Amino acid sequence: MTGTTPSSADEIDALFRGAIRSGQLGDGERLPTVRQTARDFCVAQATAAKAYKSLERDGLIVTRTAAGTRVAPGASRAPQSVIEHARALAEASEEELITLGDTIAILRAVWRTDATQMPT
Repeated sequence: MTGTTPSSADEIDALFRGAIRSGQLGDGERLPTVRQTARDFCVAQATAAKAYKSLERDGLIVTRTAAGTRVAPGASRAPQSVIEHARALAEASEEELITLGDTIAILRAVWRTDATQMPT
C-alpha cells in the first residue's frame, strides 16, 4: 500500500483508511485480525487495536464476533475524481522525486489555505 511500514496506531489507521477510501479494500472485504496486523507491522497488539478502534469509530470498518473485521458498507470509495487527482499527484511527485512526506505537507498547506478562504 505504501513504501514505508507503519509503526504507530495513527500510521496504521492512515494506511487502512487510504486503502478503504481508494477502493483497494472494498465494501465487506475482511481485514486481518488485530493480532495478524500487529505481527505484520511489528507493533504491539494494543497499537493495532487502537488503529482498528479509530477506523470503527469513524464508520469505516465493522467488527462482528466470529465474522471478523470487515470494511463497512459504503465506506470503500471516495469519488472517482478525487482518486484520479490523488493518483495524478502521487505520480507527479514520484516523477519530481518529491517524498511522500513532502507531498503530504504540500497538500496540507494547500488544504488549509483553501479552507481558510471558504465562506462561512
